[in-house]
Amino acid sequence: MYAILIIYIILNIYGFLLMYIDKNRAKTNKWRISEKHIWIISILGGALGTTFGMRKFRHKTKHKQFVILLPILTLLSIAIYVYILVNLS
Repeated sequence: MYAILIIYIILNIYGFLLMYIDKNRAKTNKWRISEKHIWIISILGGALGTTFGMRKFRHKTKHKQFVILLPILTLLSIAIYVYILVNLS
């Protein structure tokens, strides 16, 4: 049970950091993190961190797919993780 919670926390920290790193790379015209990579981490459970990162760093906020789908994915992933944790207890 704790392993699932730790994985969830790590994915969300990683998602948050992805947005921070990609925003800084965008400012300095360096190699960028692919949107595919950001979506994969979000789908695996890091959507909450990615959403917080998007809002905190104002990154990808002009992309409607991120603005609309990330919050929905966040709610869905929280529900799935809670369901898993409740049923493992």
